[in-house]
Amino acid sequence: MDNAWMPKVAGILDIVAGSLGVMFPFIMALWFVFFSMAMRSDPGEFHDFPVSFMAIFMIPFALFMLGAGILAIIGGVHALKRKKWGLALAGSIGAVFTQFVLGVVAIIFTVMGKNEFE
Repeated sequence: MDNAWMPKVAGILDIVAGSLGVMFPFIMALWFVFFSMAMRSDPGEFHDFPVSFMAIFMIPFALFMLGAGILAIIGGVHALKRKKWGLALAGSIGAVFTQFVLGVVAIIFTVMGKNEFE
């Protein structure tokens, strides 16, 4: 049974999910800048609280998404080349954190196509 298409599909899904995961921190940064500028125009007693709250919780989350996206892209490239099955699987796991459905399908195809890797 020829399963050569499975690693290719898994690699494409990893790259798509990873690119979305890499774009997420930049969208968050733009939203953070917009929100912080909007809060400056509205003086109030606790006007810095929402910006500080976002900085404490959203910046580490955005950095995590960036790392998971980069891992998914690297794993997707290795899945397309059908080399280093472990790294391709790690990329699929990273894709789960960026886009859940794409990542789960990529894990399934990576595991089912294990015999196609060198």
